[in-house]
Amino acid sequence: MSHISTNSPHAWMLAARPKTLTGAAVPVMIGVSAAWNDGFFRPVPALLCFLFAFLMQIDANFINDYYDFQKGLDDEKRLGPKRACAEGWITLPAMRRGIICTTLLSCLTGLPLVWYGGWTMVLVGVCCVVFCFLYTTCMARLGLGDLLVLVFFGLIPVGATYYLQSGTVVPEVWTLSLACGLAIDCLLVVNNYRDRDNDKVGGKITLVVRIGEKASENLYLWLGIAAVGLCQTMWLAGKPVAALLPVCYLIPHTVTWRRMTGLKRGRELNGVLGETARNIFLFGALLSIGLFI
Repeated sequence: MSHISTNSPHAWMLAARPKTLTGAAVPVMIGVSAAWNDGFFRPVPALLCFLFAFLMQIDANFINDYYDFQKGLDDEKRLGPKRACAEGWITLPAMRRGIICTTLLSCLTGLPLVWYGGWTMVLVGVCCVVFCFLYTTCMARLGLGDLLVLVFFGLIPVGATYYLQSGTVVPEVWTLSLACGLAIDCLLVVNNYRDRDNDKVGGKITLVVRIGEKASENLYLWLGIAAVGLCQTMWLAGKPVAALLPVCYLIPHTVTWRRMTGLKRGRELNGVLGETARNIFLFGALLSIGLFI
């Protein structure tokens, strides 16, 4: 990569990791689509949910970049994409200021949602901010990152988005939110699968480190299958297209899984990470289209 000026706009763009924003968009897409299917649509809270999700994802990326560098996890042995603090693209004081700014901007963006969803939205926002910090600083090192993905990339964003559209949350939305969380967790599994050796040496005991290589490979495959399986409950809700379209996701998901299990180790797994992000967006798009139809 060509020389990047310290603290430049290009450096901040790289630190924001724009490719990860698909994981932030998919839960909101599904929540809005489910509400639309049930006859509800409010454009302003929908837009605010997207903006809040994007800003929180960027905030989480900044926090991860800052604290992983401080803990020595982003050294020369790192197999994943280059990180801003470790490469010197963003100085530590600048990254601290960046974290403060994105956190405040996220809160300001989410605050108007109180008008649509009541003061419960404040509690939701506080939980998002607190666990955004706890993920990198504590919970990811204890193997609890996958649980946070299910909650903060599934249950909360899908459920809250639907609630802000309709004023309630029906049981099928919780099923869809769990399916969303399971699909997005594939991204964390392959990320930790790639870094399992370095994480183990660095004392970061992720779920992948706990259960081992083979079980992690099986977990990746079955997360996608389970996500599609949960979508089949849409048959019972009289929404067959929303049940059928996500089945198509299993084709690229299985192809990516086979590539992952064939590679096992190395920087080539970054390609698997990119494919997984693409697959997750495909899952969200297929399910959303099914709900819109």
